[in-house]
Amino acid sequence: MQLTEFSATNLPMVEQEITQFLMEYTTDEALKESMLYSINAGGKRIRPLLLLATASSFGETLSTPIYQVAGALEMVHTYSLIHDDLPAMDNDDLRRGKPTNHKVFGEAIAILAGDGLLTGAFQLISLTQLEPLKKLLLIQQLASNSGAQGMVAGQTADILGEKQELTIEELAFVHERKTGRLIRYALLAGGILANQPEEVLMCLQKLAGHLGLAFQIRDDLLDVVSTTEKLGKTAGKDAQEGKNTYPRLLGIEKAYAALANEIQQANELVTQLEKDVLVFDGELLRQLIRQFDMEK
Repeated sequence: MQLTEFSATNLPMVEQEITQFLMEYTTDEALKESMLYSINAGGKRIRPLLLLATASSFGETLSTPIYQVAGALEMVHTYSLIHDDLPAMDNDDLRRGKPTNHKVFGEAIAILAGDGLLTGAFQLISLTQLEPLKKLLLIQQLASNSGAQGMVAGQTADILGEKQELTIEELAFVHERKTGRLIRYALLAGGILANQPEEVLMCLQKLAGHLGLAFQIRDDLLDVVSTTEKLGKTAGKDAQEGKNTYPRLLGIEKAYAALANEIQQANELVTQLEKDVLVFDGELLRQLIRQFDMEK
């Protein structure tokens, strides 16, 4: 199946589960409006797509519980964007081509909307019709990868690293957590939902590591070579804020080379999975990996 068809078929189901959950379980109308504003702002939905594609690659039939877990992941990602855009953090006015949440609803409601999406994500997984042990593992992994040893730790290191000169190894460690951990969760959750053994989950974790770095290098490059109109957020902001980025530390050409290397290694791991796993079709994942690449 082509990725465009796969996305068109399955992403609306994920969005439906998020919207239905927020409509049913949010009692304050202002809070609901703010949460839905950011959920409905668009985006490529890369993380839920990775989760769905991973599960599907192992022959798992996509169903409501899987859409709900993918929806929970997107809720955590959206919360992180709302908080990341706040004046105390990246202080951005645009997200996905629209005014950021705090510009529309004020900082207090934006913070609370992020809080609601984060905590709601765990509630949504808890409500899924999955066996208890699988549900517990999915919740534990989401907490681990999004929290103080995962994404939040990476965001902290990113902020503390501003105005300092990090090594490329230190920068990679920042982004392995800040960007990479939700991508890791996407692939791990897909494998867990498809009942894969530990050795396969470990391979998916390695694959996610390369994808996480590829995503961040691409994002860093786009901040330099693209425009605000194309990005849907303020271009050139990394340099203005003195952020450590791959183009800043490596230069443009070497950053492109680093991106190509991460993509190559990701594709090699997909090929390895096809050799080692009896039921695994890597074509959807390969198409998704191409989304992490960019034209010079």
